[in-house]
Amino acid sequence: MKQHEQWTSKIGFILAAAGSAIGLGAIWKFPYMAGTNGGGIFFLIFILFTLLIGAPMLLAEFIIGRSTQKDAITSYKVLAKGSKWHYIGILGVIASFILLSFYSVVGGWIVTYLGKSFIGGLSNFTLDEYSGLFEQTIASPLLVLIAQFIFILITIYVVQAGVQSGIEKASKILMPLLFIIFLVLLIRSLTLEGAWEGVRFFLQPDLSLITPNTFLMALGQALFSLSVGISIMVTYSSYLTKGENLVKSAGSVVGLNIIISLLSGLVIFPAVFALGLQPDEGPGLVFVILPAVFDQLPFGVIFLAMFMILLLFATLTSAFSILEIIVAVIVKDNQEKRKKVAWVTGIIIFIMGIPSALSFGVLSDLTINGLIFFDAADYLVTNIALPVGALLISIFVGHRIPKDILKDEFFQGSTVRKSVFSIWYYLIRYIIPVGILLVFIQSLGLI
Repeated sequence: MKQHEQWTSKIGFILAAAGSAIGLGAIWKFPYMAGTNGGGIFFLIFILFTLLIGAPMLLAEFIIGRSTQKDAITSYKVLAKGSKWHYIGILGVIASFILLSFYSVVGGWIVTYLGKSFIGGLSNFTLDEYSGLFEQTIASPLLVLIAQFIFILITIYVVQAGVQSGIEKASKILMPLLFIIFLVLLIRSLTLEGAWEGVRFFLQPDLSLITPNTFLMALGQALFSLSVGISIMVTYSSYLTKGENLVKSAGSVVGLNIIISLLSGLVIFPAVFALGLQPDEGPGLVFVILPAVFDQLPFGVIFLAMFMILLLFATLTSAFSILEIIVAVIVKDNQEKRKKVAWVTGIIIFIMGIPSALSFGVLSDLTINGLIFFDAADYLVTNIALPVGALLISIFVGHRIPKDILKDEFFQGSTVRKSVFSIWYYLIRYIIPVGILLVFIQSLGLI
């Protein structure tokens, strides 16, 4: 029996897409990227790239997927018959394998810390001891592999159930809970003495902190946090009906992503500065600084557990979308194969992730161009695959798909003005490809 699944409602799609976009990108990665790249100026550049590049790219992927109702590889074959453009989809699938292989490692860290927070194992330590605990945790081979496996199992369990019964159902529950927990933490963080120093660091741009790398990191973060560039949103939008308003849906996802990034910064940086700590901790920011912060607050154990639950929810909703793009390509419209494909693919990704999981411990000496395996995988996806994928998709949509098809998809179910399409088309055809190339060239120090 063959059939192409569809979302049961518009809100289900928006929450699932927003869940994919928010995830670790907005809650784990964004704070430490902002903390190590200038705070307010990074946030400003990130917003500009999100609106001028990320949002048009998101809409472009929506158009590709909804117009064909096919997976991330077949979509390009349908729109460009007899060409090699489907290699964009292949790039996306390969990048998704790599992405989920190291993403699940961080998911495992969260599972571990959530467990520790429930049993009171994250209290009464000094900052140095919290740092040592994190290093000890991620260096423990058995612990990180078991935690990573648990995270992968949860992801597989949801995805194998399908789009409606699995991903959409889970997203409708997890995303509202995420917002509620975020608001509680926001109130707690902003009421700390000295919190406004953190607010100023996060929201007040300092031009002197700009470096050539700031733009590449902000671009990578904008694409990473919206899940664009590797055709994840091509897959999700392929489950949409023709009557859905793609422009409004894209706007909703982008808006939610910026709001969550803002909330994330306003939860973390005020708390960090309130205790006189530094925001440039790096990837361990939420695992080292935040436990130390919450430990010094009334009911801190409860707030820390809430944050870890929030982080796990967000991480899982992103993991669903990454695994789904791979499963959809293999299953195509034969849903009878979904369960088997999801389990086999998930286990393969777990095995692929073992070097990343062990790269902070027994494999710490294994480096690629000076980077440990985990960091190399992250850099390859975030700073190479995503921008390259976005560049190719923008060229494909702007120069390969007939303008009439783009217009038809753009205005189906939409009442936006024609000028909105003209602006989007101009951005996707000319500005975005040039912008991505300039960021690349600048990051290499050539301009």
